[in-house]
Formats: sequence, structure tokens, C-alpha cells
Amino acid sequence: MVRLPAVAGRFYPSNAGELSAQISEYLTPENGLTVRNVKACLVPHAGLMYSGRVAGAVFSSIQVPKKALILGVRHRPPGSPAAIVSEGAWRTPLGDAEIDHELAEKLRVACPLLTEDPVAHSKEHSLEVEIPFLQVLNPDFRFAPIALGTVHFDSLVSVGEKIGAVLAAEKQEILLVTSSDLNHYEDDATTRVKDGKAVEQLLNMDARGLYDVCQKEEISMCGLGPAVAMLTALQILKASNAELIRYATSADRSGDPSAVVGYAGMVFW
Repeated sequence: MVRLPAVAGRFYPSNAGELSAQISEYLTPENGLTVRNVKACLVPHAGLMYSGRVAGAVFSSIQVPKKALILGVRHRPPGSPAAIVSEGAWRTPLGDAEIDHELAEKLRVACPLLTEDPVAHSKEHSLEVEIPFLQVLNPDFRFAPIALGTVHFDSLVSVGEKIGAVLAAEKQEILLVTSSDLNHYEDDATTRVKDGKAVEQLLNMDARGLYDVCQKEEISMCGLGPAVAMLTALQILKASNAELIRYATSADRSGDPSAVVGYAGMVFW
């Protein structure tokens, strides 16, 4: 089964040439950074005109292997709150990205909370907008898609532990791509302060700290669940380093600081 693009023409160009040119424009390494192997990255998922430069700075600074696990958000209600798809391909204007059936099956079997549910993924944009970057950097890549809705901390930890165990047992390198925007729809100054508190916990690689600060400070980080699962998995994968590659808000593109969304691009190894 082929999942057709849900947000082509809105979040990114529906024309292959235009999309390829835009992705290539955004794949510009930050000054002083060299391309390196990492275990995971955190990238935003807004329309490319707003967050594409942040995502591109991250993707251009890392080696993209042939396999990826993409952890996204469940923005919309239909379907399971913890959804995986283990067969088929996802289509973008750049072609079809194949699901890695073997990897997805291992994850589904290892983690009982994950439900096979293509409906939950059919209109969700948080994973879809990352795929063109991966297609440009490694056209042969295959992936497993997981979308997590709002679930309890202990459930997120359980998912992260199972992900970590599966990835640790793999002989082939697998990139864990976590898709999240940060604070939503407050003014730019407030958003930058709130986002700084979330980024601090991400840099500390503290899953509990991130979860608690987002609750306490009312930071509307839409990918909090995926980020908690990622940080938990990274403990099992023995990652000990984190770096903020680029930060921005939508005001940097729109010029309107009254109600913005924050975007952070980070790597972990």
C-alpha cells in the first residue's frame, strides 16, 4: 500500500523540481560544523518556508544512513494514539520512500503499546515533511514510521525503552529522527524564554526534566511525547552528547512577533 502525500502543495511544494530546489537550498551546514554520525536528531515539522532552514541545518550536518526510524506526533484524533505502519511506501513528489518492514515488525512486536494503524498516519504531517530531506540525502533510505499522541509519561518511557532495545540490537546503523515543534502561538519573547527551558532539558538529555518543565511552564511542545521516547531510547543506546544546531521562531520568516511557533534543530550522539 502506498500512502499518498497529505500536505504537498501546502507545507512544501508539490512539484518535484521546486521541492528538490528548496530542500537543496536549506541543506546548508552551519558555520564550523562537519558532517558526522549521530544516533538521533530533533527537527521541526512546520511548513518548509518557516522551519525548513532549521531542519536543513540539522540534516546537512549528519550522515544519513540507509535506515531511519521517524518518531512523529499525533496531531489529529482519528486512529491509535501510538501508531506504527509496517508495510508499503510513502509517496512524496520526489518518489516513494519504502517502509522497512523488518524494522517496523521488530518494533511492533517489542512494544505492545504500538498499534498497526495506517489511518492514524494518513493525514499526519509531522513525519511526512521530514521524508524529502532524507530522500535528497540518501535516495535509497528505508524507514519505520511511529506517531505518538498524548500519553502518560510512563507509557512514553516504555515506548522509548523498547525502541532503544531494538535499535541497540541492530547491526546496521539506524538514525532516530524525532519530529517536534516547540512552543505555539504566544508572542516571540515569551516563546523564546519557554523554548529555552525545554532546550535546556533536551541538552541535559533528561526525559523526566523535559516532561515536567513542559507541564509546569505550560510549554506547548507538540512533540513532547516523541522527544521523551527519544531521550529514553538514547539512554539505552549510551548516547551522552547533545548539541543545538539552530533555533528560530516563525517570526524570523513572517516578521510578526505576536503569535509564533518555536523551532529547534538538535543532534544527539
